[in-house]
Amino acid sequence: MSAIRSLKTIQLDALRETANIGAGHAATALSQMTGSTIMIKVPNITVASMEELPSQFTPEEEPVAAVLMHMLGDLSGRTMLVFPKPTVMRLAELMLRRPVGSSTAFSELETSAIKEAGNILSGAYMNALSDFLGMLLLPSPPSLVIDMSTAVLTSAIGEFAPDPDAILCVESEFQLMEMQQTLRGFFLLLPDPASLQVMLRALRLA
Repeated sequence: MSAIRSLKTIQLDALRETANIGAGHAATALSQMTGSTIMIKVPNITVASMEELPSQFTPEEEPVAAVLMHMLGDLSGRTMLVFPKPTVMRLAELMLRRPVGSSTAFSELETSAIKEAGNILSGAYMNALSDFLGMLLLPSPPSLVIDMSTAVLTSAIGEFAPDPDAILCVESEFQLMEMQQTLRGFFLLLPDPASLQVMLRALRLA
């Protein structure tokens, strides 16, 4: 299943443009929900192995929050949104319209807000990918996992068993315009083996 690593630059560029479209829709939805101007940039899209990803998420082995969703429809698999803990707490504050520094723990309110943000972001990325591939992609309700980054990845990937060496990772920057603050997050696409082949064929024809 390492074929995804052989994608040409033009195909990765097409995926990046698709992710940019999804990010634009997500930024609009988040801005409306939070009452703040939020811009989302997609600076990087890579195909990485499970071993390579934790160092991208955080400089050290620190807790992360991951919003997990099953991908249903014409393709099946999983999506993950991964945020370093400080980022996800700031995102919860925005969703709850609370002042900076007021959210310090994952209470029921914070958890619900983070799931909703994950639902918006993952849904926007999946809708853009659905339009690009001409396929129906449906997200399941989100679940939230908070753990060390390696544990989160091992659990998600081990349970669904896609190729651990071919994870599509979209790094995104969330720019909070009023506060001139930038937050980072990562959208991971983990198609199952059969869906990965369907996706690769569609990409090579695109």
